[in-house]
Amino acid sequence: MNTRRDKRSQDAPRDIKITYEGLARADGSARFGFGDMVSLASVSGPIEVRLAAEHASHATFEVTTRPLSNVPATEAKSMALAIRSALLPSLILNNHPRTLIQLVVQALTSARTQWKDSLIASMINAGSLALMSAGSVPMRGVVCAVAIGHLPGIGPVVDPSEEECSDLSAGGCFAFLFAEGVGSNVENVWTSWRTRSGAVDEKNFAQARALAKGAAQNVYIAFKSSVSWMGTNEPFELAHSGATRIHEEREEPEDEDEEKMEIWSVLIYFVSR
Repeated sequence: MNTRRDKRSQDAPRDIKITYEGLARADGSARFGFGDMVSLASVSGPIEVRLAAEHASHATFEVTTRPLSNVPATEAKSMALAIRSALLPSLILNNHPRTLIQLVVQALTSARTQWKDSLIASMINAGSLALMSAGSVPMRGVVCAVAIGHLPGIGPVVDPSEEECSDLSAGGCFAFLFAEGVGSNVENVWTSWRTRSGAVDEKNFAQARALAKGAAQNVYIAFKSSVSWMGTNEPFELAHSGATRIHEEREEPEDEDEEKMEIWSVLIYFVSR
């Protein structure tokens, strides 16, 4: 049986890394990475909006992306549109009419291939974490994204590396909305899928989406596990083997476990109300 170049299983992403940066002059910020594919996001708002972008019934949600180098161009604008489309279903904007919610996402690595789905997934996840960190924008749930590629002889794989991208016959990014209390009713809120041949195989696409849903669930678990490190600037890392690593070990009494659960429960109550 054929195996992936880095020996990962088909459903294993690269190591997930999360850091809540605490950037100055931002209401919330976070860094998210699949291995070395890392993005940094910051949220400001609700803040004053320029008159031309003002809406009387809801807040304006603006997304700006910045590449690792050079000035933002057409590709950066396309990525910003994709990120906005993925995150918009999670936001409740009518609580703050005539204001602006501004999300800025910076790529900290450069995708050296035409398949940039892993970078887009990391940007969407960084944006979700930054919105959670801000806590100033009501949310229906949390959006988690993963990239899926289809390798001939292997099938669909989660989070293809740049080395694997040269062999892909198809690939894309899937974003899912998770809300506490909804149970298994997870909503696929955004999808991007394309093939080298231009013809979409419905069976391959269905397999890719099913695999993406399970992988996004693991990203959501990483989100939940990282909440107790919010405000510490300490990196949280979830290895693809399932092991959790914290770069700076902290000794915590057992009774703090309940406190961590309460923190997450309060956060989910806030975003789900």
